Amino acid sequence: MTRRLVVGAFSPSVVLRTGRRLGLLGCEVAEEPVPSSPAQFRSLLDGAIDAALTSPDNVLAYRFVPDNPLGRTADVRIVSAVDRGLGLALYARPGVTSAADLKGELVGVDVPDSGFAFALYGVLDGLGLRPGDYGLATLGSTPRRLDALLTGRCAATMLNAGSDLRAEDAGAVRLAGVPRPYLGTVVCSVGADPAVRALAGDLRETARAILRREADDVVVEEAMTALNLPRAAAARYLDRLTDPDAGLVTDGHADAPSLATVIDLRRRYGTAPDGDLLTRGLLDT
Repeated sequence: MTRRLVVGAFSPSVVLRTGRRLGLLGCEVAEEPVPSSPAQFRSLLDGAIDAALTSPDNVLAYRFVPDNPLGRTADVRIVSAVDRGLGLALYARPGVTSAADLKGELVGVDVPDSGFAFALYGVLDGLGLRPGDYGLATLGSTPRRLDALLTGRCAATMLNAGSDLRAEDAGAVRLAGVPRPYLGTVVCSVGADPAVRALAGDLRETARAILRREADDVVVEEAMTALNLPRAAAARYLDRLTDPDAGLVTDGHADAPSLATVIDLRRRYGTAPDGDLLTRGLLDT
């Protein structure tokens, strides 16, 4: 019998759903929404989910940093790269004209010691704001942060993967993009899991079909349904997926320069061990 895989993700995966529609998935795959990165990795380490679609920074944290939110490390590995951020950028509430307007305001993060949070600190640093110039609000996953931004519970946050498009349509202001080169989403698992490796291969084949523009109608339909986007925004999401700098990674390769950006952000704003982490089991070989 074919094994059923459960994949934990912050936002519904249009790529995964497109692969299912195209008949490219070799097994039954169920998506499990997760509210935050600690919750996602607690489920992964406890076996409640088989794989995670997540930031590579989370794999760094839960593999190498004992002082992570769960207080334990494990043999978590990057199985395959999925995308380069899909428009990940700092968005501010309507009416903000510059980063200076964020002084003394609350900015939203998943949790303060996470990859998107480190990216936010780096972006704000580049715009002239230092830690202490703004407060932090711990809000959880990207859809939750979008809701907080649009309802006034934070003044700015990092958004991508369709949430950025909904923010733009609501009048939010894009202040700056994430540092480049960057790796936004990866597939990860605990240990060497052949079924997760096979799923990663299916997602790579799906990415290639999307970039060949063989699935435009399916992608737009799935983006409308999964991300609650109107058709025009869903078409812009397709453009995000096919963008050569911020879109899908067709070969699944987690390249060293992009990982270096993620690692450097963690070393600058959080905790990470010294040395070459790529040779210490971060990547599933």
